[in-house]
Amino acid sequence: MNELDQVTLHFNDQNIFYMNLSLGFIMFGVALRLSLKDFKLVFSHPKSVLVGFVSQFLALPFLTFLLVLVFRPIPSVALGMMLVAACPGGNISNFMTSLANGNVALSVCMTAIASVCAVFMTPLNISFWGGMYEPTAGIIEAVSLDFWKMVKIVAMILLVPMIIGMLVREYRPKVADSLHPITHYGSILIFGAIIVLAFKANFDLFIEYVHLIVFIVLVHNAAGILSGFGLARIFKLSPADQKTLAIETGIQNSGLGLGLIFVFFDGLGGMAIVAGWWGIWHIISGMSIAYFFKNKNLGREMTEISK
Repeated sequence: MNELDQVTLHFNDQNIFYMNLSLGFIMFGVALRLSLKDFKLVFSHPKSVLVGFVSQFLALPFLTFLLVLVFRPIPSVALGMMLVAACPGGNISNFMTSLANGNVALSVCMTAIASVCAVFMTPLNISFWGGMYEPTAGIIEAVSLDFWKMVKIVAMILLVPMIIGMLVREYRPKVADSLHPITHYGSILIFGAIIVLAFKANFDLFIEYVHLIVFIVLVHNAAGILSGFGLARIFKLSPADQKTLAIETGIQNSGLGLGLIFVFFDGLGGMAIVAGWWGIWHIISGMSIAYFFKNKNLGREMTEISK
């Protein structure tokens, strides 16, 4: 497995540009459903948003660090785990929340809020947790990670498209309504295309090494889902919000993670394969948990617990 630290996945500047453009389009699609009224509605009951923020940007990175200490994976895999945990929630979480009969309004707003916060929180978490573990600190130091450059790129990929999408919703609502179905379903196809694009020229390497990190990603993803669900239950959020935060924390924007890996870490093998396999696995796990939640009577369970 140590060979992964020496392997790099090849991705040229043109492919990186297309990947970032696709990620921006996905964020634009999410924002077409957003208006300031949505934020006011959610923030009128801010408890769920605050718990979601803690789960997304504090609990998951911390749990990831603990998993790294337990499993002691090679440095590139460890840093890949930290990077994925530092990313905001993925937009396909909105679809899965709807399927699970969760709080879709909260899910969409959480995706947007997490994307805004990610402009600073993603670089901060990567730098902080990566620096806390000596093997990964060596990688960060070797690549001379530029914090502010990462902030700029994350803002361009997430924040700018979100603002444009919200402006379209505000001033051209009919256009937003027309575009939304295209972006909603198209984003799922685009996400799949991103994964294919990332590994098209590196398929042999991916197949050769992916089995080494399958179990780690499974446990890592489960930790994300359970941290969101567990915190929501601890703070006695509604059953719909419990489902939502479980999915929001378990479905990470691994496409953004891949983009950052190719820009800042030269496609470092362990990192790229962790992010790539996470992108595939979290669709499987997210759909499974959504179907499980769909008919799960959490409300009755909450009543029994309160007694």
